[in-house]
Formats: sequence, C-alpha cells, structure tokens
Amino acid sequence: MSPPITFRPLTAADFPLLHTWLSRPHIAEWWQPTPTLDELRDEYLPCLADAATLPLDAPAGLIPYLACEDGQPFAFIQAYRVMATQADGWWLTETDPYALGIDQSIADPDRIGKGLGTRMIRAFLEVLFADPRVTKVQTDPEPTNARAVACYRKAGFRDVAVVETLDGPALLMNVHRSA
Repeated sequence: MSPPITFRPLTAADFPLLHTWLSRPHIAEWWQPTPTLDELRDEYLPCLADAATLPLDAPAGLIPYLACEDGQPFAFIQAYRVMATQADGWWLTETDPYALGIDQSIADPDRIGKGLGTRMIRAFLEVLFADPRVTKVQTDPEPTNARAVACYRKAGFRDVAVVETLDGPALLMNVHRSA
C-alpha cells in the first residue's frame, strides 16, 4: 500500500527548492518562462501569510503547497480562486465565486508515469472539496501535454474545451463536487 500524500503550505525557506524544481527540463518544458528565484519570491511571498486559510478565504486568492509522501516533499501544487485571476486577464467568463483552479508538477522525472500524480491530485481534491463551498475545480494543461491530460482524466477531470489563454492554448478541464 502506498503511503498517504499530505500537503503543507509553501514557506519562504522552500523558494530555492521550488526554483530548482521549476528549472528541471521535464517541468520547464510546460511551465514557461521558468521564473527566477526573485520572481518566485515576488509571486508567492504575499500568499504565505494566507497559508493557514482555505483557498476561498485567501485574500490573494492563491495558496501554494508542497505535496509530501512520508513527510518528504515531492511535488508543487497550488490552488487558486478562479475569479481572483480575472484582474490579471484570466478566466473572464467565470461567474462561480466558489470555483477553484489547480496547477501542479512532480519534481523528479523518475517518479512520473507511476500513478503518483493521479494519487496526489485525488488527495488534493479531497482537501479542496472538504470546504463545502467549493463547487468545482479546474485545471488547464497544454493540450499537447498528453501525460498531464491523462493524469487529470484519471483523477476525475473532464474536458470542457480547448481555450485560448494568456499563455496560449489550454485544455480547460474540470471536476464538480460529487452530489
């Protein structure tokens, strides 16, 4: 049996680790441009004060986490309020104030393709849907990222449409709260 996956909020001390991960070729291929360490600090430092809150309550609308197995970080995952991104030009047609979005990446390429991503996303969905206000969770992989698309589908996400985003085409996918 696989050990449980847990999530802990990102801390300022994690920035160098996260920068190293995001610079790895298997992540940088899909997460462009690779942010500098200073850019990571600028983006995530304001969110760290909100780490104890639920994503829907976070003033910045974003909470970054490290996914851990046996207490050891192995992936980055973040949750954000979809409507909070509209000020930056994202998801302008979203009207559901309780919709969340996620992004994730597994740090080590040798851990990919073994079901870990699917387990992580399912565990994270449990955490997010524990907040009874959350109605749906969305994600938006690059349509040609077959590995990510398959992982999200296995975790329960359904294709909505290929959409044009600020970063180019994306496959909008979502999963709704179970009735």
